[in-house]
Amino acid sequence: MPVISLPDGSRRSYEDPLSVMDIAADIGPGLARATLAAEVDGRLVDASHRVEDDATVRIITARDEEGLEVLRHSCAHLMAQAVKELFPEAQVTIGPVIEDGFYYDFAFDRSFTPEDLAAIEEKMKGLAGRDLDVSRFVMGRDEAVAFFRSQGEEYKAQIIESIPADEELSLYRQGEFIDLCRGPHVPSTGKLSAFKLTRLAGAYWRGDSRNEMLQRIYGTAWPDRKALKQHLQRLEEAEKRDHRKLGRKQDLFHFQEEAPGLVFWHPKGWTLYNVVRDYIRAKLAGKGYQEINTPLVLDRSLWEKSGHWDKFHEDMFTTSSENRDYAIKPMNCPGHIQVFNQGLKSYRDLPLRFAEFGSCHRNEASGTLHGLMRVRGFTQDDAHIFCTEDQIQSEVSGFIDLLFEVYGDFGFHEVIMKLSTRPENRVGDDAAWDKAEQALEQAINATGVDWELQPGEGAFYGPKIDFSLKDSIGRVWQCGTIQADFSMPGRLGAQYVDDNSEKKAPVMLHRAILGSLERFIGIIIEHHAGSFPLWLAPVQVVVSSITQRQSEYALSVAQTVKDHGFRVNTDLRNETINLKIRQHALQRVPYQLIIGAREQENETVAVRTRDGKDLGVLTLSAFVEHARKQAD
Repeated sequence: MPVISLPDGSRRSYEDPLSVMDIAADIGPGLARATLAAEVDGRLVDASHRVEDDATVRIITARDEEGLEVLRHSCAHLMAQAVKELFPEAQVTIGPVIEDGFYYDFAFDRSFTPEDLAAIEEKMKGLAGRDLDVSRFVMGRDEAVAFFRSQGEEYKAQIIESIPADEELSLYRQGEFIDLCRGPHVPSTGKLSAFKLTRLAGAYWRGDSRNEMLQRIYGTAWPDRKALKQHLQRLEEAEKRDHRKLGRKQDLFHFQEEAPGLVFWHPKGWTLYNVVRDYIRAKLAGKGYQEINTPLVLDRSLWEKSGHWDKFHEDMFTTSSENRDYAIKPMNCPGHIQVFNQGLKSYRDLPLRFAEFGSCHRNEASGTLHGLMRVRGFTQDDAHIFCTEDQIQSEVSGFIDLLFEVYGDFGFHEVIMKLSTRPENRVGDDAAWDKAEQALEQAINATGVDWELQPGEGAFYGPKIDFSLKDSIGRVWQCGTIQADFSMPGRLGAQYVDDNSEKKAPVMLHRAILGSLERFIGIIIEHHAGSFPLWLAPVQVVVSSITQRQSEYALSVAQTVKDHGFRVNTDLRNETINLKIRQHALQRVPYQLIIGAREQENETVAVRTRDGKDLGVLTLSAFVEHARKQAD
């Protein structure tokens, strides 16, 4: 007689074992219709799962995060079934859930087309409309290998062959389609009604560029058509804000094949880059950071001592000279310790804050490169704080205050914080971990902002807080981090003399606010849709003459505005003023000063904003005062 404990604290007793769906139906027919899966004693299971003994049960619907993942995973299977019915020679490989959707990789002897994508989506709708039962069954490994090979699914057979021989495998059937999966899945295909296939891409088998190229189909799925429509509208808006398009349109930067993943900054883009960097530089200087610079290339032996070589060497660019091996630095931490190690430090010298706009390089796979968001060469607003264990809390609190101030200045006012605590495999004793975790938790609580605990997700060398910001269309970007490190300072010989005259390794706090400057600039381009706040805009003012006769006065106006600290361009071309206004509006220049005969005669300027608002005719001093207030 199983006794079922429910999330509201109630209990229900049953005479015989029963399925999750039976439990849902007993609670209410509405819940049964909405049931997708369940959590039984902490384990996610299908709605058909039979509960034999006493258990704690939570019914999963599309309103739950887990339910949305079940929907998306089931849509990946639905897509694979549709592909197999339309293109029987295609082989299915791997199809996981990703953020906002799913994908499946296929091996097929010709490239899929946009017309194929539309046909696959229509077939999916037909299969969903048939409301096919989705059922789970198990099979031994060798039997499963033989089964999939008999179906011509060589890739699936290879996946199964890598699984230990004594394991039973979970498979799912819907109609004539069978796929390998641990589940859970929806009870039937009729639960899948709000999905859309979004794009095609290439992908290497098992993510290895040495393997054959497969075809990846991406899709998105949501609990209902309203949520799907809202998501597609967000995608449409994101497409308009794509920093790669705006970067070309506003002449900020470009990429080219001769330097994959490396940015060619144009004058206006480099101005934007320097505005961001100089802003952070000033903030750090005001908080007691000392700026340093460390070598781009370091001997392999140092990377081995730091532990990076074993964990990271495949992602490093390497070189050799005079029988020595070197790596181009993928991060700055080992170099900062070398600066700390010059001269014995006392506890009175701590905390010591070293900041560097460190140029780093990582050999990212070519298929993962994405504009400024994923590059091979980047600069970090990197800093390391060397401190005692007792100073961790105050340093973390100070960092969080600075981070919120910086994000607010860039126009981000919603920050998501996650505290990750000790993993099973770690260095350092429990007392040190206790102190560090308590310090980070106290600092994060002091913000008064809700945060999420991620038990066991800390780095092997210490706990961390990650900071994500939400942009103007609701997307979340992980940018900032602060991590307590008990390991690397000792490995690289960092020491200070404590108040008992004993030598100790300091704690090193790895911290960044923006992360990669390149990526952060990509984020702010999309957040502001290229319409930067005045202080950030690479060109703040354009002075345009109506005719050539106003050129001299226009140049004088531009120089005066420059002398007041603004970034100014002039447009003296022999073109119509309407053309000039339209072009500079498309460039998202905050202010246009129009100079005609009347303005020249009266020593005034006609002022327009980038959104088309006419501020009228102002004296130059009145405009400068207005712009200064906007820039503050």
